[in-house]
Amino acid sequence: MKTHSILIFLFLYSLRLTAQEIKTNESIQTVMQGIVTDENANPLADVTVVAGNNQSGAISDREGKFIIQLPAGKRVVSFSYVGFKTLKEVVDTEKVSGMFKIVLVSDNTNLQTVEIIGRRENSYKSSMTFAGARTETHLMDIPQSIGYVTKETMEDQQAFRQIDVIKNISGVNAFSTYSNDIVLRGFRASTYLINGLKSVSSGWSSAVLPYVEKMEVIKGPASALFGNSDPGGTVNVITKKPLRENRKSINFSTGSFNTYRLAGDFTGSMDTSGKFLYRLNLAYQNAGSFRDLQGGEDIVIAPTFSFIPTENTRVNFELVYTRTNTRLDRGQPIFGATATSNSSLLYSTPVSFAIGKDNDFLHDTNLFSTISIQQKISDKFSLNAFYMKSLYKENLLEHRTSNRYAVDAAGTTIPTLMEMRTIRRDANNHTDNFSVYGVYALETGQLTQKILLGYDYMQNLTPKSGNSAFNAGGYRNAANNGSISRYTAANKDRYLIVDNMPVPNVPHFDLANPDYSMSEISEYFSVSETNENTPSKYYVNGFYIQDQIKWKQFQLLLGLRKEYYTDVVSMGQADEQKVEQSALIPRAGFVYALRDDVSIYGTFAKGYQPQGSAIIGNSSVYGGPFDPLTSKIFEFGVKTELFRQRLMLTMAAYQIEQNNILMNAGNPDNPDMLRQIGQQQSKGIEMDAAGSITSSLSIIANFSLSEATITESENEAEIGTLMPNAPQSQGNIWIKYKVAEGKLKGIGLALGGNYVGKRNTQNATLQLPSYVLATAAVSYTVDKFRIAANFNNIFNKTHWVGGYDYVRLFPGAPRNTMVSIGYTF
Repeated sequence: MKTHSILIFLFLYSLRLTAQEIKTNESIQTVMQGIVTDENANPLADVTVVAGNNQSGAISDREGKFIIQLPAGKRVVSFSYVGFKTLKEVVDTEKVSGMFKIVLVSDNTNLQTVEIIGRRENSYKSSMTFAGARTETHLMDIPQSIGYVTKETMEDQQAFRQIDVIKNISGVNAFSTYSNDIVLRGFRASTYLINGLKSVSSGWSSAVLPYVEKMEVIKGPASALFGNSDPGGTVNVITKKPLRENRKSINFSTGSFNTYRLAGDFTGSMDTSGKFLYRLNLAYQNAGSFRDLQGGEDIVIAPTFSFIPTENTRVNFELVYTRTNTRLDRGQPIFGATATSNSSLLYSTPVSFAIGKDNDFLHDTNLFSTISIQQKISDKFSLNAFYMKSLYKENLLEHRTSNRYAVDAAGTTIPTLMEMRTIRRDANNHTDNFSVYGVYALETGQLTQKILLGYDYMQNLTPKSGNSAFNAGGYRNAANNGSISRYTAANKDRYLIVDNMPVPNVPHFDLANPDYSMSEISEYFSVSETNENTPSKYYVNGFYIQDQIKWKQFQLLLGLRKEYYTDVVSMGQADEQKVEQSALIPRAGFVYALRDDVSIYGTFAKGYQPQGSAIIGNSSVYGGPFDPLTSKIFEFGVKTELFRQRLMLTMAAYQIEQNNILMNAGNPDNPDMLRQIGQQQSKGIEMDAAGSITSSLSIIANFSLSEATITESENEAEIGTLMPNAPQSQGNIWIKYKVAEGKLKGIGLALGGNYVGKRNTQNATLQLPSYVLATAAVSYTVDKFRIAANFNNIFNKTHWVGGYDYVRLFPGAPRNTMVSIGYTF
């Protein structure tokens, strides 16, 4: 793969060099220089500047500046960019002098309906969203709270994984350190979108970010837009798209835990007309960890191409390949804890402690390719289509706990020994996602409408081939020719007993004297007669309509979706069965502009999420069948843009209700078994701010107060209980100041703090303590070089980002440092 990536880069770069050699046949008489800004004097990058009939052209840089060569005489020079009205200026080359100042005016009727060209902003603020309404829409016009983190924030914080950036969004907290295992407004989340298309194959490792332009969280149920989704919110990852401006950068980082990271980002036009654009993101990381046996390597290769033959036709193709080689971290147990213990023993285990064997491994591979097309039929009507194919492949060997402590022959718990399981597994699944919709714009006086009509199809397949596992655990039987899943002292004669201890199938892990040496799994008895996974499949058909209505300062967003879900159980087997469900999902919201920079909004929406075996997992392991999740939300809020629209502030109040949620059943014989409880309710208030106060001072901050509780359950003792890993209060702030003038020009200083309140776990007797972490950064930019150093958890606070119970807790990183040097050319 490394060779292939080098070849791709050389191919693209050679094309660029070839393109640069193209010259017009006319003699060049005059050089015109200028700067392009919007109405608020903000510089605009990537504006296309064309003289005459494509006689010569240029692209504005990140400061809005451009240089174009003009043939003699009077020439018409056009300035165009998506989202702004095209401006044409007549320039007389005999009178050209000084710096031309060009101001483009926003045009909300000329926005992209499919994201082909990359985001033009280069700050902590992002003004537009595609996921909020399926077309490029200003966040001020969306009747819903949408949190986000831009690539600029990620770069300044030197964040490499998704779990490193979720703190920047209100109401979001980690449940564990697994892939997308987070809590949104009190609800555990699993819905993951890539450019608005659903992905269900992100694996165990937290998603890497080198190819990510922006990470959004659409707060509340988004089922009316995307079908089955979580009630607390939906994570949408926006990938980096090509830019017309030629820009290349490389960055090397190193730091704590023997971390080494190299990344490159290359983009630009492959021809002089700007019709063929490319972008290539490459990254490699080799890193240790503060956790024993953890760390590993990551590889990212992400090429993207855009073809824009005319303003009416736009095509984008992208491929993202990520590979992670590591070990699966199931968390850590507490030394000496039992089921009746309290959290006083929480600090008895060093955060570095882990359970496993040296020959354990996890190889996660994710591959997805996307093609998107926008065809503008007329000034009022456009057709848009997407297709994404994604693949997830897993190769795993792990020694993990059985989520309980060992026992002696009398059944007495031994809290220094962990009962163990071994899993050797190959797994893969494939997802096909197709979406097509039309957008029709109407205008009658002061009344405008944008009507969207569309169809989605999504299919996820777990085939028979390449999906099998070896599972070993429990205790050896008396004949020593097999195993029994759980030890029962009343049936002592059924087990092999040595030194008053039942002999485990997989040796116990001694917490006081850990042994990480290699283990030969062929010596264990498999606990299953067959270890071949049952193939599964589910597919979704969705039809939806949406209308965005605007009259003066008032806007309405109305949506309705009809969803058809089919779960194919025991696919290809004699007992194959199709389980079919359907739902009608509405969405309604309003926005009222008090001023151009202040609006209030309100929204109501319903959510729907099937819980069939193809989504939850094999019913023999996880239980079921389960009823689908249903939810609804009421939300009201205020949005404003401050400091010449540099800073966006969102304040929201909400109430979400969800029915038929799943929780761990606490089954000692099956630690993965789930159970369904009645109802959960979450209510709270949130504040998010992102952007700049001045051109030198940037900020991203958030704070939330929430209460997520069980409101209905067959077990009355659970009613009123706070949901796991859902803090009642949390907040984050990051402030950066960059010196713009004087002898200290180029120096940047940043300070940050992250607060998370107390959280329940799935064990009623264990609560994780609150914590406050302090961060800081210093950087220096000179010419095209940038040097930066980040200092995280400055006061070395011991903390836990999430956890299940006494035997599965996920500690956060201690004090650590990352240093980087980058070059842009």
